[in-house]
Amino acid sequence: MKRIRRVKIVATIGPASDSPKMIKALFETGVDVFRINMSHTSHKDMKILHGRIRAVEKEVNRPIGILCDLQGPKLRIGDIEKKTKIKKGEPFRFDLDEKIGDKTRVYLPHKEIIESVSIGDELILDDGKLRMVVKEHGADFINATVLVGGKLSKNKGISCPDTVLPFSAMTDKDRADLVYATSVGVDWIALSFVQRVGDVVEARELANGKAFIMAKIEKPTAIDELDGIIEESDGLMIARGDLGVEMPLEQVPGLQKRILRSARQAGKPVVVATQMLESMIEAPVPTRAEVSDVATAVFEGADAVMLSAESAVGEYPLEAVGTMDKVAIEVEQDQYYNTIIRAQSTPPEATTADAISFACRMVADTLDSAAILIYTATGSTALRTARERPSQPLLALTPICETARRLTILWGVHCVRTEDPTDMDEMVEGACEIAHREGFAQNGERVVITAGVPLGTPGATNMLRVAYVGGKKLEES
Repeated sequence: MKRIRRVKIVATIGPASDSPKMIKALFETGVDVFRINMSHTSHKDMKILHGRIRAVEKEVNRPIGILCDLQGPKLRIGDIEKKTKIKKGEPFRFDLDEKIGDKTRVYLPHKEIIESVSIGDELILDDGKLRMVVKEHGADFINATVLVGGKLSKNKGISCPDTVLPFSAMTDKDRADLVYATSVGVDWIALSFVQRVGDVVEARELANGKAFIMAKIEKPTAIDELDGIIEESDGLMIARGDLGVEMPLEQVPGLQKRILRSARQAGKPVVVATQMLESMIEAPVPTRAEVSDVATAVFEGADAVMLSAESAVGEYPLEAVGTMDKVAIEVEQDQYYNTIIRAQSTPPEATTADAISFACRMVADTLDSAAILIYTATGSTALRTARERPSQPLLALTPICETARRLTILWGVHCVRTEDPTDMDEMVEGACEIAHREGFAQNGERVVITAGVPLGTPGATNMLRVAYVGGKKLEES
């Protein structure tokens, strides 16, 4: 199935979308990658969902990506009296006393927070509805002043945007979920609560190469180590909902641009997520602001845009996917799209692989080629070429099923499973035949082909060829 847009669509599976029939319908409507949220999914259910997606994949004969999103630590306060009103300007205490809280104090079952905060650090409760600032703290308490008051009820979440907490991004549940997910065969692991580079390193070691690691940027503390996190990750997700809780909302759009450009420079795919079409949970059409939000992510060169509750529990999952698909197609046909995308490009690094990938785009543009075909084993050649954001469709040709699935999240890439050719002539002929068969090139049109020679050598992009589809004389570059 040929997509006519470059940006990919990630959709969360839930009660509204977990049947085999709906999974297939969502794929046909435009979903490229399915997200399984481990906050609401058992191991048994994950295996069932994985099996249903793979059954659809076999039926449609196209690789489909599966992203397993780990829950991460859940930081919550203890019990508190009903209808407790916390007033602005009043003092409030967090402590280790488990008795029911009131308007002056509450139990905080996370000693790590008490030990880690500093005077002046902000504390956020109930997704930003209440805000406090630390005035004093000791071994077993925090005394704070209320900046934004409101009603507070038991077990509400607490966030510490100014504090680096001394525990891993993964709980014991997350570690067990990651190990099970990789044993089942998911393609991506989304790591929640990333604070530091070490969090990504831990997840990568646990995954042991069985899945790619996607760092979710949802905490301000991760911004301080953003370059290192990008370098250590295989991809990133901008979780704007949590970012918007833990930092001023007006700063999130600028951060989105910064993360997108930094990750693109490093050749790492980025997913823009959270509340993109929130109103479509209950309505069959989006708001104009939501359409603009999706369009902005596409104009900025995001690799993928994501649906959460819209497809998981919403009343109109197919309509939500269809809306994203139509908006993306319209944006990518806009007269200013290529100009904006190209303005964000960065010079290639002084390596053979980067130089060849850069040359692919230049040659394809100069010759008005129909497509760029990329032979890749690990996906690294496809990542480099996609970073250039060429005007031509990208076809990633790989004999490795896992590589094809992992690349389904990458901008502009149409993945095809094929055996490695035995020599150069077979490589060129095979690429031309696939471009024609998949509907990306007609007889007589030129295509650009890139690969690493010897074939199958990871990361050794060093060859560029130009060929005519349909048997005309080959040109070589």
